[in-house]
Order: sequence, then C-alpha cells, then structure tokens
Amino acid sequence: MPVSRDLALAAKAWPFDEARKLVERFKHESPAKGYALFETGYGPSGLPHIGTFGEVVRTSMVRHAFAALSDIPARLFAFSDDMDGLRKVPDTVPEASRSFFQRYTDQSADIGGVPLSCIHDPYGDCHESYGAHNNAKLREFLDTFGFQYEFESSTKNYKDGNFDATLRNILAHYDEIYELAAATVRDERRKNYGLFLPLVMDKELGLPRYLYVRPEEVKPDAGTIVFRNPQGKFVEHPVTGGHAKLLWRVDWAMRWVTFGVDYEMSGKDLIDSVKLSSRICAILGARAPEGFTYELFLDEKAEKISKSKGNGLTVDEWLRYAPPESLSLFMYQAPKRAKRLYFDVIPKAVDEYLSFLEKYEKEEEAARLENPTWHIHAGTPPREEAHISFNVLLNLASVCNTEDKAVLWGFITRYAPSATPRSAPILDRLVGYAIAYYRDFVKPKKHYRAPTEMEQAALADLEKALAALPSAADEKAIQTEIYEVGKRHPFLDLRAWFQALYEILLGQSEGPRMGSFVALYGLNETLALVRRVLAGEKLGAA
Repeated sequence: MPVSRDLALAAKAWPFDEARKLVERFKHESPAKGYALFETGYGPSGLPHIGTFGEVVRTSMVRHAFAALSDIPARLFAFSDDMDGLRKVPDTVPEASRSFFQRYTDQSADIGGVPLSCIHDPYGDCHESYGAHNNAKLREFLDTFGFQYEFESSTKNYKDGNFDATLRNILAHYDEIYELAAATVRDERRKNYGLFLPLVMDKELGLPRYLYVRPEEVKPDAGTIVFRNPQGKFVEHPVTGGHAKLLWRVDWAMRWVTFGVDYEMSGKDLIDSVKLSSRICAILGARAPEGFTYELFLDEKAEKISKSKGNGLTVDEWLRYAPPESLSLFMYQAPKRAKRLYFDVIPKAVDEYLSFLEKYEKEEEAARLENPTWHIHAGTPPREEAHISFNVLLNLASVCNTEDKAVLWGFITRYAPSATPRSAPILDRLVGYAIAYYRDFVKPKKHYRAPTEMEQAALADLEKALAALPSAADEKAIQTEIYEVGKRHPFLDLRAWFQALYEILLGQSEGPRMGSFVALYGLNETLALVRRVLAGEKLGAA
C-alpha cells in the first residue's frame, strides 16, 4: 500500500530522519549516476556476525524510508573487503587450525599478511579461497533474511581496474592525503608508512603478500610508486590492476569516490575514521556520503562485543530461540544507545515485537509509520490473530514441564479455539522457540520454594477466589481477582505478591501477567497447582 508522501515527510521515526538527509542531499540535483547508493561493509577475516546483521538491517530500513520520501531509485552495495591482508589469527580460530592461518599473517613490521582472497580455503575445495568461503557465507546470510542488495568484492574491483582512476587521483594528491593519514599513527610507525600496500610474491608460500613501505617517489601518470624492497633494492611497482591495495581508511574514501556512495552508517568506534575518510573525499573532489553513528553492543559483562573475541551473542544463537523479526526490532530500537546483547534480552524483544504487531492493525497511517514493524517488514507487516505473549508461552512450557509442542497446543486451542498451527503460523513458530528457550535457560534455573505462613493464607484466599469464578472467566476478570487477593493480605506491595506467586507456583522470580497465564493454562489446572501447595507439596520436587 503506497504511503502518503506528506505523512512520510512528517514521520519522526529515526529511519525517516536519516532518509531526509538524502532528500536534502538531492534537493537541488538528482544523482548523476541515476540512483541513490547505500553501502554496508564486511571484513571477511571471520564469518558474518550480529554486527553485520545490525548494519544491513538498519541501512535497509533507511533505504525503505527513503523510498517513501523520494522517487529516486536506490541500490544497496554489500561490500566485502576480501583483498584485505590477514594481520593476525582471529581469536575465534580453534587451536588446531591456528598454525594453518599463522603463516598467512603479518610476519614483521615490513612484511604484511596474505590477502584473504588468496589464502587457501581451509574448509575444503568448494571455494577458491578463505575470503571466497566467507563471502559465500555472507551472501547466504543476507539471502536468508531476504535483504535486497548487490554484492561487491574488493578483490574483483581492484583486479578489474574499476578503482584505477581513483587510485591515480590519490597518487596525484599523495602528499596532501599522506599528511592527513600519517597524523593518525605513532611516530615509530611512520618510517614504513605509506598509503599503498604493494603485493609481492612470497616464494615460500607461492602466494602474494603485502609490504609495508613508504614510497621514495610516486608517479601519477604511470600509476606507480617507487620504494626500497626488504632487500634494499629500489623497485617501481604499479598500484593499479590489483597490484597494490590502499590502507583501509584511504581505501574507504576511495570506495566512496569511485562508487559515488551516498549513505553509509558505522559504529561509534569509527568516528575518527569517518572524519578522515570524509576529508580525503574532499581532497579528491567528491562529496562524502551521509552517515549515521550507532552505538556498539555489549556482552553479559557489559564489555564491547568483538568479532575477533567471539564474545556476546551470535545471530544463529538468537534465531535458535526467537524469530528474526525480534532481532530486527532489537536493532531498530535506540541505535544510538549501547545495549547488552545476551540471551536474557530475547523474551522481552519477542514480546515487544508481538505488541507492536498487534497495535499496527489498529493504528492510523501516520502512527503506523512510527511503528517499528512498518520498518521491520518494509511497510507490510503480517497479521497474527492469536495474540499470546512469549513470556506466557515460556511459563506454560515451564508449568507443564514439557518440550512437546502438541501439549502446549492443547492448552492454546482451548484458550483460542480458532487458532491452529496452520492458521496462526507466527504463534506456531513461537511455541517452538519458547520450548527451546525454556529447555536451555529456564528449566536449569528453576527453583521452587514453600510459602511463608502469610503467603499460605493468601494462597488459601486465592484458591477460594478462583474457585468462585465462572469457568468462562476471561483474563481480565482473573487478573482482577488475583489483585484483590493481594490487597487483602499484608504484602509490602502487589509486586511482592506476584513475585511470591512466581516463586512458589512457577519456580522463578519473574513471570507473566498472571491473568493471561491462568486463562491459557486453565482455571482448574491453576487451582490444582494452588491446592498442591496448600497440601504441603513443594512443586518441582523430585
């Protein structure tokens, strides 16, 4: 359904704020190339990770918002820096494989690593290189989520000569760019610091390897640099045609200039690099792209998540316990705030996604543009009729002590007779996710306790109140009765009353809205639980 241009222009959601930067960029002149270009970057020294997902999904949201604001076509390049050299063995590489990678890394201050696209594929012969293997994983990763993108390889663009004109332009402005870039490195590094890393053959490996050199002379017309090789001899070496690579911050600017990138976001740790690359763009006579700085993710210890360390949560781990849309929501929310990304955030993210999805159906068009599900689903969120929270499903699995979907569906169809796995596919997926999360995170930590004397009296009161309700009582009526029981007893507050119910009946300190849970689990079944406790049984005891 087409979006009103006026409403889109007034929308306050952050993807629209970002898209308006591009509208302003093209206010007086449409891009000469005929389209707006978005770019995301990927370093294939490791597999795609959750940061890769975050950058692509957020960029895609801005791209979709831009489509609602402008008739200018847009493209998204997913760029792999697969010509980068392997500087060190990633921390995530198993000990048994470290020696394989070690020979491809930097060997000294002057002799660098082998390009990722030249390292043999350690996982078999299905790809021509380690870089190609990880590129294939990137495309598979992006395709799984349905992203609309075009893959671009650093190696291919260098070797095909697509960067040659800009590389010669950099040679023509070498001194000015060098002074900018060299100011960011330590004095001792400058002795062999140059903008270009020439590729030379490592005879022992039979593969090319980078050299760290400071040129004695640059020749823009010839497209070459002159430097002393490790043996002390002067060498004139081409920088075009894939015979050399730029240092990455200069490389980033070169890419922006060559492709005409209009928008690229990056993490807080790259703020200075964005400034440097933007200044290089200006020297080369081009305009830097519009940008957005997002905060970094933290692990369970509040430490920055690092691809090389492998700490934090992976995309595969999230998707084991929750739908991809919940991860997209996590990425959408507060991108400028550092957030813990660990297993315990998953249930909240799922329930918030379900809540936004439910609200969307009832909202006017203007409000829908502010709803995260509009951005997650590119303007067409699915409909889900059976609205049962993930938290309630977790607790249903918990109290039933089951990992069988059929058992949970038996309770669900009694609560929502029209719901079936086929008619409510979102709910059916959630049931499977809830069982997996319960099995791995809830069940091992469950700890039931016996009620205190005061709590015993409150439970006896609750038993009478629930028994007096009609069998068809809805969750609102049930919740009201539970509230009233809590008010009649000397709990510090109602929060303490509900926490007691969670700990005694569910074996955990937090839980769902009790009215919703009882309605789903059943009045009679809940009464049976309460009566077991009143009879002196400690639930969960072997």
